[in-house]
Amino acid sequence: MKRSTVVMFSLFVLVLLGVHSPSRAEDQGRISNAMLHELKQSVVLDAQTRALLNAISNNSVNELVLNRGIVAAHSPVFNVRIDASGITNQKSTGRCWMFAGLNLLRPAVMKKYKLASFEFSATYLFFWDKLEKANLFLEMIIANREKNWDDRELQTWMASPVGDGGWWSFYVNLIEKYGLVPKAAMPDTSNTDSSYRMNTILETVLRDTAVAIRIQAAGGAGVEELRLQKTAALKNVYRLLVLHLGIPCQTFTWSFENKDKKVVKKTYTPLEFYRELSAGTDLEEYVTLADHPVHPYGKRYQLRYCRNLSDAADMDYLNLGMDKLKAYALKALENNEAVWFGADSGWQMDRKLGIMAEGIFDYASLYGYDKKLSKAEMLQYKDLTPAHAMAIIGADRENGRVLKWLVENSWGNTVGAKGYWTMYDDWFERYVLVIIINKKHLSAADRKLLDLEPVVLPSWDPLAAWMR
Repeated sequence: MKRSTVVMFSLFVLVLLGVHSPSRAEDQGRISNAMLHELKQSVVLDAQTRALLNAISNNSVNELVLNRGIVAAHSPVFNVRIDASGITNQKSTGRCWMFAGLNLLRPAVMKKYKLASFEFSATYLFFWDKLEKANLFLEMIIANREKNWDDRELQTWMASPVGDGGWWSFYVNLIEKYGLVPKAAMPDTSNTDSSYRMNTILETVLRDTAVAIRIQAAGGAGVEELRLQKTAALKNVYRLLVLHLGIPCQTFTWSFENKDKKVVKKTYTPLEFYRELSAGTDLEEYVTLADHPVHPYGKRYQLRYCRNLSDAADMDYLNLGMDKLKAYALKALENNEAVWFGADSGWQMDRKLGIMAEGIFDYASLYGYDKKLSKAEMLQYKDLTPAHAMAIIGADRENGRVLKWLVENSWGNTVGAKGYWTMYDDWFERYVLVIIINKKHLSAADRKLLDLEPVVLPSWDPLAAWMR
């Protein structure tokens, strides 16, 4: 047999046996035996590595890497501060955006009515937010009924039809339409302690309806016929919300005893209550400012389908960069106004001490590896996301710059420093993405940006991720 024939016969046998030629493209990137050997040889269990293995496998990593230098230098002193009014607790739900918004109104209510304590019903707003999001989801399905099922926008929505998260604009949309009530008028239920199971049930109903609507549409049904299907589904959603959260009140009697020992009783509708409490505060005057380095600064942007009411405008923001966000946040605080902000709460936050500081957990020294991503790259590659909303209520200035910021959180008073957090300026720089301020604080040049036609971004933009 000729040599060439032998080679060809050998290759044929190898193929029959399932052994591929190493020159094939799909084999070039596999973990070969040689590579596996190299990986194994790269780790040597010397004394230092063995000590690390024992320490990391037997302990909480964050306790091992807690930076004692930052802890020792920490000082919870602030020379600009707004009076706070107690810590709230969103529990195992993604309502931080709602709590942060309510916490901005709460101090003024307590001052106006001379109250020692007060809390709004987040359950009341939660009910309406779920119903409105369900309607928006089904309207989106109707509007996009001719798109393929694997369309990127449809798939983005299918992943979370009525998620808990939201933005400042969602909060304003709800209270302008449905008003507010005290917590006693619609108290918490077990489903506001943890919303996971309720959400799972609601989303199953909505996905079932989405399929039915698309089948109807494929059969030639028009929009009006499809909306009859939507209405039937919303009746089911409303019933499920009642079963999980209770019935929203149409009127209620607010009774309280103020600090002067005077007992007050008055009956309201939710909208009457909101208008009385917010007199002098126009929430429509507040704007969203962002540090979104993926896109050019000095422009106005809008996130497609980023809203909770079908007839509301999509969330929009001015992309101004971090220096301006800090300057405007300080300006608002100096005007005795708390600042709603959105950030990624998954990084560099010590829950026991209430410290938010870049390097509070020194992972680099423990693992011998330091993150190299820029803020823009973190957003692009999903290492950074607007996961949580809180309120800034103070600052510590020194020589014209802010060293740290005082934060009111909504995780209860057993997390952080009795519910409050110190956010150091380097953490603000790295992890804060948006703030909300009254537009009266904007410079004339930045105010003009509000008149620009917004650049519309897709619903999968990094900033469109709803905060959890």
